[in-house]
Amino acid sequence: MLTTVDAEQARSLALLQRMVDQNSGSRNSAGVHAVYEMLRPEFEALGFAVRWVPMAQTGRAGHLIAVHHGAAGRKRLLLIGHLDTVFEADSPFQKYMVLDATHVRGPGVSDDKGGDVLMIAALRAMQAAGTLVRANIEVVLTGDEEDSGEPLALARADLVAAGKRADAALDFEGLARDGGLDMGSVARRSATDWTITVTARSSHSSGVFSSSAGDGAIYALARIIAAFRTELAEPNLTFNVGLIAGGASAALAPDQAHAAATGKTNIIAGQAVARGDLRGLTPDQIARARAKMAEIVARPYPGATATLALDDGYPPMAPTPGNRALLARLNAVNAAMGLPAMGELDPLKRGAGDISFVAADVDSLVGLGPASTGDHTANETVDLPSIWRQAKRAALLMSRLAAEKVGG
Repeated sequence: MLTTVDAEQARSLALLQRMVDQNSGSRNSAGVHAVYEMLRPEFEALGFAVRWVPMAQTGRAGHLIAVHHGAAGRKRLLLIGHLDTVFEADSPFQKYMVLDATHVRGPGVSDDKGGDVLMIAALRAMQAAGTLVRANIEVVLTGDEEDSGEPLALARADLVAAGKRADAALDFEGLARDGGLDMGSVARRSATDWTITVTARSSHSSGVFSSSAGDGAIYALARIIAAFRTELAEPNLTFNVGLIAGGASAALAPDQAHAAATGKTNIIAGQAVARGDLRGLTPDQIARARAKMAEIVARPYPGATATLALDDGYPPMAPTPGNRALLARLNAVNAAMGLPAMGELDPLKRGAGDISFVAADVDSLVGLGPASTGDHTANETVDLPSIWRQAKRAALLMSRLAAEKVGG
């Protein structure tokens, strides 16, 4: 397996370049499907049955699902990645660029086209070594990980179902490093968007703070946000405010990423709105935070009323004993390869991801992809040696897991 990964480096890089040069922003449905068409024959050549699951009903392209049937009674592995990138068709960042012998830059060169190529390299290594033929593996590559379609329950239904069928889930998003050391990720925090809308009596500013006029919408919103900051805090919980507007009128645009406001210095603000996100590590922590946010928003504010809307969002991937057992299995692979053991990454250092939708049902490990810098920016750069190292780790880990009996 190790020699196959090295022998096929040029082949893997050629596939990576083709994929990176094809724009597949989450909203570019044709581009996402084009990447699917590049990967479909790769999986079919390895004996996978591949299908395209269209997702036009959610406003996105669709997902790649590939299934390899192996020996009965053996553990079933779920491999997770994604076809899309954050770089849409109008982005100026579009092409694969070789920087030097060990670094390549491009849109999605790591997140997650590098991860997809690495997955293929690992599976090809298993095939060459004879460990793939008896392996039971299902692959789900979503087409909207970076900007998920709605409703989210429908957009992730196939992934959730695959998680319920699996005995272990491995996510091929990027390898995290801390202090220069490769780290294992047994947890990811959730990601939920929230919106606060405040309405108040709008009148001449000479009456502000009076019992008849009140304080206005902006003061009320400011008090709510300040209360979030002082009353919600606990370890592993964050609650960012990403957009705010207020004035005589204020409204969010349909894309929820822009806002418009009007007002004058002598008019008490009649409307205010804020958008942000909430991230936590466990369902209990998220439930506490949501309840506290609702209580804060429901408090009386002079002359104003406020409402809170919370999206379903991405669930958390809690650090379970089963996840830690998978990391221990990966560290046994590291020992066999003469590599240092990988410690647990602080979940504050990793964002939300698709594996969280299956983590409640199956032991899960994230970070099987390559190491990189500048993800989600025009400086996204992948560390090429990490692709080969991670592909070897993945091939060995999957071979060992796939050889185990269910319940063993």
